[in-house]
Amino acid sequence: MRRNQRTTLIARTLAATAVIAVAVGCGPQGGTAGAGAPATPGSPSASASSRATPSGPASASASPSDDGKPAGKPAASGSPAGATAGPAPKVVMAAGSKGAQVKELQARLAQIGWFDDTPTGTYGAATTAAVKGFQGKRGLPATGSTDTVTWDRLLGMTKKPTADELAGRAVNKPVTKLDARCMTGRVMCISKTSRTLSWVIDGHVQSTMDVRFGSQYTPTREGVFSVFEKSRDHVSTIYHTAMPYAMFFSGGQAVHYSSDFAARGYNGASHGCVNVRDKAKISALFDQVHIGDKVVVSW
Repeated sequence: MRRNQRTTLIARTLAATAVIAVAVGCGPQGGTAGAGAPATPGSPSASASSRATPSGPASASASPSDDGKPAGKPAASGSPAGATAGPAPKVVMAAGSKGAQVKELQARLAQIGWFDDTPTGTYGAATTAAVKGFQGKRGLPATGSTDTVTWDRLLGMTKKPTADELAGRAVNKPVTKLDARCMTGRVMCISKTSRTLSWVIDGHVQSTMDVRFGSQYTPTREGVFSVFEKSRDHVSTIYHTAMPYAMFFSGGQAVHYSSDFAARGYNGASHGCVNVRDKAKISALFDQVHIGDKVVVSW
């Protein structure tokens, strides 16, 4: 009897030792502990490892991590695996920033159609949204904060703002080529970059006028359209404001004269329409444009 009890005790001891050896030989999934480091007793990782352990010791280099990739040497804290070494872009301005540089940022964004308000020097929601749009259009991380990469890209695309631009009285618009879709037929060729409307017939510009667009909350649609309705003395049924010389091209969006644009310039924005500042020019254009003429709105 004593011999049998001793044999049973030895067998139980050996079994317990084997279980402990298996637990110590397997690191937790995800590679958070080094190969061969014991899991914390009673933790989910420890119990899962002991249940899933194959016979024989596991190789640390072949053990899968939580994302299914081989678990190798852990990446340095804060650095994604496989990232190229080098300094990260430094944030130059962000929400809450104030000062002359923010005003310059806003004026430069206005030059390429991303900022429609008066430069204030305060980095608020409108500036954040404008920066996000600028970044996303160019494949940059759309953080809304102006880092060194975003700032350098903007500097390369714009000119130093004038005093009038910084005050919101004017926009120094870069010269742009006509969109290729404007080169045939009768076209109102509208560029958000240069903020101009060019009346083009068979590739020849007949007249050009300043325009402004909707804000980021009510953007002017981009694409190829056609004039489907004209209304010389139109009044908006939604906003109850005058829209003289309206030429509708997409739903409720139209090219029309804006007395507000004439008075305040780029300090304001439309609800999605293409506002024209010069009443004489839009009046002449209204008489020349026919129903069915093409409208191209592009960057």
